[in-house]
Amino acid sequence: MRLRHIEVFHAIMQAGSISGAAQVLHISQPAVTKVLQHAELQLGLPLFDRVKGKLVPTPEAQRLFVEVDKLNRDLIGIRRLAASLRAGESESLRVMATPALGASVLPAAMSAWAKAFPNNHCRLATHHTREIVSALLVGEADLGLSLQDPRHPGIKAEVLASGPLMALCPLGSPEAQAEGPLALAEIETELIAMAEDDPLGSQLMAGFEAAGLHPRSRFTVQTYQLARSLVEAGLGLSVVDPFTATAADRSRVRVRPLKPSAPVNLVLLSAANAPLPQVGRKLVKQIADATRASLATL
Repeated sequence: MRLRHIEVFHAIMQAGSISGAAQVLHISQPAVTKVLQHAELQLGLPLFDRVKGKLVPTPEAQRLFVEVDKLNRDLIGIRRLAASLRAGESESLRVMATPALGASVLPAAMSAWAKAFPNNHCRLATHHTREIVSALLVGEADLGLSLQDPRHPGIKAEVLASGPLMALCPLGSPEAQAEGPLALAEIETELIAMAEDDPLGSQLMAGFEAAGLHPRSRFTVQTYQLARSLVEAGLGLSVVDPFTATAADRSRVRVRPLKPSAPVNLVLLSAANAPLPQVGRKLVKQIADATRASLATL
């Protein structure tokens, strides 16, 4: 039996008549009769006896209805799920981000997303890019956010926003007395450095070495959020990604772009063979919009 045959047969069995089935299905009575006749022809047996103008189910129809009723309930469930997915409701989303992006980029975007999708659940986690890639490849995450493109054949990478490296200068420092781009040679305040294995930190130190500069530094940190917090506490100057810089406390810190500086990207990571669900695509747009709005304040 075809799907339309099943729907019509089920409606007739429930309504007890052609006219009742037509009302349930919102189609004409001749259409119901035509589908029923086609179903009986395809099955090679009558499903109803016509007794005094009424339809009386045959024993075969009674047996068939038991299975058709189960299938109809499944079809209703499928339709409801399809409608829910189309509306982006009741989906669960798994998002991973590097620590810096988890603290700076996600909160504003998640606020907008939560209002747009009140029935959705989202599991958030922070990991380094290497762990994010592994989770995406084994299906343990739907999307990831990083400052770097891992250039992995199984990972799709897309730049959502971009900005320059930013210097966070404590307000009492010489560097905070001016505005505009800050050259490496102008840095006098003690540097809060990033760990040697950090890509941006190593890029910065390479810039100092190339210019023959040797900044003073007593503190080395693993995360940009900690670097920002130490600057806000007046313990030194630090150079961080632009997304972390947007969250700096302006009552304690002056934010200046570094020169020269290559752009730092906010990169969306996803499994190349697993397209994002609709609710995920909408979150990506909200992340991009919120991040660009934040960068505009720098």
